[in-house]
Amino acid sequence: MKPISTNLKKLLGIGLLGASMLLAGGCSNYVKRADLDAALADLRARDSAIEAKADANTAALASLRQELSERFAQYDKAISEAQGKVRVDAMAHFDYDSSTLREEDKAALEDFARVIRDHHPGSLITVEGFTDPAGSVGYNQRLGQARADAVREHLVANGLPADTVRAVSYGKASNRLVAPGNWGDSGLPNRRASLVVDRAGS
Repeated sequence: MKPISTNLKKLLGIGLLGASMLLAGGCSNYVKRADLDAALADLRARDSAIEAKADANTAALASLRQELSERFAQYDKAISEAQGKVRVDAMAHFDYDSSTLREEDKAALEDFARVIRDHHPGSLITVEGFTDPAGSVGYNQRLGQARADAVREHLVANGLPADTVRAVSYGKASNRLVAPGNWGDSGLPNRRASLVVDRAGS
């Protein structure tokens, strides 16, 4: 039988040392049953709190949709609720190549701001800006943003906190056109801003 070489002895020693460290480390990470039960109870409590918030938001959104449906019947606005959000389509329309709010759209926007401000403070709103398909993608992206910004500014001027109203542009995204291909005089349905209530305050 050949004697074990010095290098092999060193390797075996390192291996045994590593194994003993792992075992010792495993023991030092041992969790007591009481600590585990406490951690699980804390996780369950957090989960229940999250569920309660989600349920409260769902109820607030349903209430908001109902209130907006009743109040906005006079404006003939489409209001829908989907995926935990309330959407008010086409709250404002814009003239060709313009981001100036039309007078006929201001009253509905002011009513919307009043409902949110008086009955659902703390709601998070996203204004979506759209264009018709005429012009370049980049130009329409900027124009859609200017339209969303104009609506946002009007909502903020009517009492909604600036940090709860966001503005985004979809430009001339083909999957968001109301009247595909229409621009100029026939493109008004495409040149719009919609409002999305991402989170309803109570």
